[in-house]
Formats: sequence, C-alpha cells, structure tokens
Amino acid sequence: MSLADDPVRKIMGWDEARRWRAALTGRVVLTNGVFDLLHPGHIDVLLGARRHGDVLVVAVNSDDSVRRLKGPERPVRTAAERCYVLAALEMVDAVVVFDQDTPLELIVALRPDVLVKGGDYTEAAIVGAREVRASGGEVIVIPITPGHSTTSTIERLRAH
Repeated sequence: MSLADDPVRKIMGWDEARRWRAALTGRVVLTNGVFDLLHPGHIDVLLGARRHGDVLVVAVNSDDSVRRLKGPERPVRTAAERCYVLAALEMVDAVVVFDQDTPLELIVALRPDVLVKGGDYTEAAIVGAREVRASGGEVIVIPITPGHSTTSTIERLRAH
C-alpha cells in the first residue's frame, strides 16, 4: 500500500513533518486554513498550490484555533475529520495541524519553498510571506472562486 492509499499516513505531527521535510528534494508548497466544509474554492486553491511545486503540505487550524478565530459554533468538523478528508485528496502530500492562531511557527519550522493562499488574501496580509521570501521562497495568491465560502454555506443551511 502506498502513502496515497492510506490518508492517515499523510497526517503528521510537527516532528514527523520536520523529518519528512528534511528528507525531501524539490519544491515544497505549503498552504493553510480551516478547511471546515470542503468546497470548490478549497479545491481550486489546493490544485493551484500543487501546481507550484513537487509536494503540497496543508497546515490545518486546530479546533481550539478555529473557535478562537471564528467563534464557538465552529468548526463544524473536527480537526481529525478535516485532516482525513484533506489527506485523502491526491494533490495533498501531507497534513499538519497547528494550534496557534496563525501558521507562522509551522511555516518557519517546515521552510516551504512556496507559500500559497486563496484570493481572499493579499500578499501583504499573508502570515509567513516575509519569512518565506527572506529564505528565497515564493508567495502565490490563487484567485478566489466566486460564490463559494464555508461561512455562506453554513448560513444557507441555517436558513432552511
């Protein structure tokens, strides 16, 4: 069974992710987010991110981090569920949870060659952009996919 056949094997703790990263050659791309209810906008960012490198690491906010950032009713799915779904996607090579409000510490620890965020961010607002650029890396903003957001999906569901 290959790594791609078992999503759980792609979900890594920080130490494991650092060792995995240290052994890699090629361009490592990192993107991050909550990824609460996966929608076409998420898929577009993940596909776009993967096109910019050889491996894609997805950093996922922990449940506590999501509650601090988005309120007590979020996340809808637990971190374990969100990670499993992401890890099952072919374009994703590794998934790592972070408990801080931002992924800065994880970005510094993993030293990605490319940092990617969706078009709801400007490069100036992307956490870790300065650090990635300072080490010779690249920062990419993937255009937003109109009409798709987890918040709007939750609002539509609650209205019914």
